[in-house]
Amino acid sequence: MTTQKATNITWHEGDVTNKDREQLLEQKGVVIWFTGLSGSGKSTLARAVEKELFKLGHAVYVLDGDNIRHGLNKNLGFSPEDRAENIRRIGEVAKLFADAGIITMTAFISPYRNDRNQARALLPEKRFIEIYVKVSLEIAEERDPKGLYKKARAGEIKEFTGISAPYEEPINPELIIDTGVTDLEKSARIVVEYLKQNSVIN
Repeated sequence: MTTQKATNITWHEGDVTNKDREQLLEQKGVVIWFTGLSGSGKSTLARAVEKELFKLGHAVYVLDGDNIRHGLNKNLGFSPEDRAENIRRIGEVAKLFADAGIITMTAFISPYRNDRNQARALLPEKRFIEIYVKVSLEIAEERDPKGLYKKARAGEIKEFTGISAPYEEPINPELIIDTGVTDLEKSARIVVEYLKQNSVIN
């Protein structure tokens, strides 16, 4: 649990509400949380869904793990403590995006259930959609788009998820998409259809 250090602060409500913004955008502000091993296809799938939703006229944005570590979280490493803080910060940012009415997607390994559950707890019910982008470790290593598994196996990367650090699979995610058997186009279609069925979009 992160300690509140700032004192004498007050949350200020604006005159424009979340409902007002959602009516303007004709969509619900939600957080779609893609989680899975490195190489599972989280970022690729998030970008494909982003493209489809944008084509349908929706306001959508992807918060990508690597991109966030270039700026907002550039001072964090990959220890369990830094991973937790990484996810805590992005959970708070995603919450703000969702409050603005944006369909917000995050693509982070986010290996620990507790961290993902804390991100979920920030949002109202049905506003956090956890998608487990599932793939076997063997397939993830075969893909190895960044060459990270090879470096981890050689001992060049410490605390690497799936090799020298754990990945805790989601217990009850809203969706499970196995990218080892489901191609990108169909995977993106599954996500968009879920959003329609759950009245996030029309």
